[in-house]
Amino acid sequence: MKYLDKFREYILEQEFKIIILNNKINIVNYDKIDHFDFNKIIVRYMKERIIINGDNLVISKLLNDELLITGNIKTIELR
Repeated sequence: MKYLDKFREYILEQEFKIIILNNKINIVNYDKIDHFDFNKIIVRYMKERIIINGDNLVISKLLNDELLITGNIKTIELR
């Protein structure tokens, strides 16, 4: 069962992650999107907030547990 549990963890990843790429931010296992417009997106994870500021921000991919933000990203704040 030990190997099956590790495989399940790998497939059903539950760890919160922020992956920063060139003009893209991938957020995995977030709780809620508090706000979004072309200049600011606020994402909540537990009691933390991730504030992304920039221009032409778009949520390109939106799933239950993952989102991809694209655009001219200027700042990322963790509060």
